[in-house]
Amino acid sequence: MNRLARGLLLFLCALAPFGLASAQKGEELALFKRFYSSARSAAERKEAVLTLRGLADPGVFPALYARLGDKATEPDVAEAIVELFAGFRSAAQEQQVYDALKSEKAEALKSALLQAIARARWPERAGIVALQLSDKSWEVRRRALDALLALGDPLAAEKVAPLCDDASDVVRFKALDTLAGFRSALVVPRAIARLEDASRQVRHSAIHALAVVRDKASVEPLVQRMRKEPGLLLLDLGETLASLTGQELGPDPERWAHWWAAVPKEGYEIPEVAAVAFLRGSRAARSGAGGSGMPETKPSGPVFPPLTQSRLITFVIDCSGSMEALVTERERYAGGDYPDFSRMEIVKAELMRVIDRLPANVRFGIIAFATDVMPWKTDLQPANIVVKFAAKEWVKRLHAIGGAAQPSLAIPGLPGANAIEKGRTNTFDALREALRGEADTVFFLSDGRPTAGPYVEPEDILREVRKLNELRKVVIHTIGIGEFDASFMLRLAQENGPGQFTDLGK
Repeated sequence: MNRLARGLLLFLCALAPFGLASAQKGEELALFKRFYSSARSAAERKEAVLTLRGLADPGVFPALYARLGDKATEPDVAEAIVELFAGFRSAAQEQQVYDALKSEKAEALKSALLQAIARARWPERAGIVALQLSDKSWEVRRRALDALLALGDPLAAEKVAPLCDDASDVVRFKALDTLAGFRSALVVPRAIARLEDASRQVRHSAIHALAVVRDKASVEPLVQRMRKEPGLLLLDLGETLASLTGQELGPDPERWAHWWAAVPKEGYEIPEVAAVAFLRGSRAARSGAGGSGMPETKPSGPVFPPLTQSRLITFVIDCSGSMEALVTERERYAGGDYPDFSRMEIVKAELMRVIDRLPANVRFGIIAFATDVMPWKTDLQPANIVVKFAAKEWVKRLHAIGGAAQPSLAIPGLPGANAIEKGRTNTFDALREALRGEADTVFFLSDGRPTAGPYVEPEDILREVRKLNELRKVVIHTIGIGEFDASFMLRLAQENGPGQFTDLGK
């Protein structure tokens, strides 16, 4: 089928659901099937799927469900099918989804159906979603927990509670998140027990649950955990204790232990939420996990924010061509002792200063990126004096690839054309590489809008990073310099951690 014919079919397929006189009842689905089988790309198949949106034909579900179960179906097409299922508005079509879930055996299909139910937020039917909590697949169990939370039925709490002791750490923290979402008191003893869990993600959810479901029984275990917690979660512990007690003692285990030892335990009650808000609002200090938890120091210029309590850090630095541009707000960088006022040299100088300040108990990594992603090392390295020296030497050799100041080199055939192509901004692949490692905190610095990689639209990158980070729970701090997309950088930080966004200026 030539391109014109395929385009015509897609056009007709898109218009058919709106009831054109030329399309007989039922013809829309038949036309979709013919086009889908001849489509030559995932993009065409995805677009074809979306043309069925809003079509109440009972044949839509079986037609797409068969393709959802096909291993050859591309991820983007499968995602479009799930999204279309979630858009069903007729009771008959909703029932088709539940009936399929009840009888389905395949893990991937069960997971997809549960995702559709969670997005649609249809009411539970005959306990079919809850039945999936006993599935042998941890992926199905965690998707069932997501669906139950989305459905918002607190009566399901009794069935969810046992999964706080599940063999899968993902299921354990999802169960804690679900009970916290229900505001169920059942989470308190289970979250207290999970403060000692080996998984950082489970401990994170346990701390969050105790902040949401307020109980005085949580205070002592939280104080005790502060003395054991090895890094980043100290911030969350400090914030949770502050939100329960109204005290502002930061991520300092000894200060909290000293305060708690002096509190009369008999008859102690945690203050009401309004009282805590008043107490905290009257103080300038904060114990919150949204901050770094480190003492503020006056930097030489508008540079990296203070380091966090994390002991597992990855720095991601943009080396695309636009990083060679000079900053325009030079007064903001006065006293920084930079080799020149290019974005690249400023960022390199500040990153080396940050590396110098890393405590010995930290392990860290560096990822440079432009069109390609270039890790310094494959694993995080200990922040000892020798390793920090080697890291700074590597950073010194970084340069802006492709040079925005050399537009003539982009002319096809000239030697610099390939360098220009290599100097684009591949934001998604850089973030994906950072999230693959063991770091629990990422500092992401960029000066430009994404222009390369599998995803370049900000909304697409945000969506895919959320998926990648959903089970990792990595905090992403973003740092922008130059003509960056401030909205994108702010949301990237807020949706992952949440982290902090820092604007270094233009």
